[in-house]
Amino acid sequence: MNSVYSPIGTTKTRAIVINALFIALTLVATMFINIRLPIMGNGGLIHLGNVPLFIAALVYGKKSGAIAGAFGMGFFDLISGWALWAPFTFIIVGAMGFLAGLISEKVPGNRVLVNTLAVAAALIIKVFGYYFTEVILYGNWIQPFGSIPGNIMQVVLAGIIVVPLAGRFKKRIGQTTK
Repeated sequence: MNSVYSPIGTTKTRAIVINALFIALTLVATMFINIRLPIMGNGGLIHLGNVPLFIAALVYGKKSGAIAGAFGMGFFDLISGWALWAPFTFIIVGAMGFLAGLISEKVPGNRVLVNTLAVAAALIIKVFGYYFTEVILYGNWIQPFGSIPGNIMQVVLAGIIVVPLAGRFKKRIGQTTK
């Protein structure tokens, strides 16, 4: 029996486990920690699913952020009666996670400011992405404005929670992997 330690195998396994964990956390936080908004148009949903999405992106990088967002919130749409939204969510929230992780990985400087910039970029993707999704689904250019306040509130709340913690999580993760 060959019992050679392979760091490559454990790295791949670790990535799969981390991505699966953040998909599940994103799904659960979106599904169970939410408020439906009774405002014009779709109204939207304020949830905390963006919290694990941003932790995945800011701590583990662009791939984990994209995977957590796309699959976690995409699955939520599929199993919660919003199935029509699932393909759009997969693309929009996947792009949010990817861009937030990319900015966090590549932009040098103060981590709090860089992570704030990453969340702000994700906010722009969310607002424009879901605005145009509603235009496509509803055939109306005015009605989608009703969802913008909820989308902004959702991402800002997640940013307020995650940005101060991301650096600490990243340090702690670095200590446990040595």
